[in-house]
Amino acid sequence: MKSAYELAMERLEKDKPSGPPLTDEQRQAIADINEKYEAKIAQARIMADQQKASAQGDYQAMQEIQANLQVELQKLEEERESKKQAVRDEKK
Repeated sequence: MKSAYELAMERLEKDKPSGPPLTDEQRQAIADINEKYEAKIAQARIMADQQKASAQGDYQAMQEIQANLQVELQKLEEERESKKQAVRDEKK
């Protein structure tokens, strides 16, 4: 269990992140990463919808498609956050 102090510090950190400010190049790189991964996520959702349409009526196949989509979305989110953190950690 976290103490009230730890919870308050987490909320404060969300409101005002610590660390050095980002340069314009870093902000642009992060924006580019977000744009790229939003497109990949949309593509994964479209592909899953197409697969679901072709598997209509097959409950087991639909569940498998949904599970695969969740795994893919999680992988993409992790990749995106990793790349964004690498940009944040770059020397200025």
